[in-house]
Amino acid sequence: MSVQPPGVFPEGPLPEKNPHAIRRALVMPQDRDGFDASLDAVLAEVRASSDLGLLREFIHTWWLIACDSVKDPQGRRDLYERAVRVQELVDAGKPIPRGDKTWRELLAERGVE
Repeated sequence: MSVQPPGVFPEGPLPEKNPHAIRRALVMPQDRDGFDASLDAVLAEVRASSDLGLLREFIHTWWLIACDSVKDPQGRRDLYERAVRVQELVDAGKPIPRGDKTWRELLAERGVE
């Protein structure tokens, strides 16, 4: 196993912390659509309130999602596939099976506390 420089993963370096780089790093169309819609909404809020903290929070949140996309693109695909399966169960009125792991355990595996 080779040692990677900080911030570099087998899939590539982490994106810069700006909207263009973040959007480019998003592997799933659902993420890109969510980013676009959220960016429009946050920019409208910033215009109305002049609170740039909202924009900083938006960029940081989506940067984390983009980093997840770079570090584990298949994990992002799996996440959306699981979401579709769960929605199908909900729509059919069927119970949602509980997996072996809780959300906290799954998030901990991804380094989210």
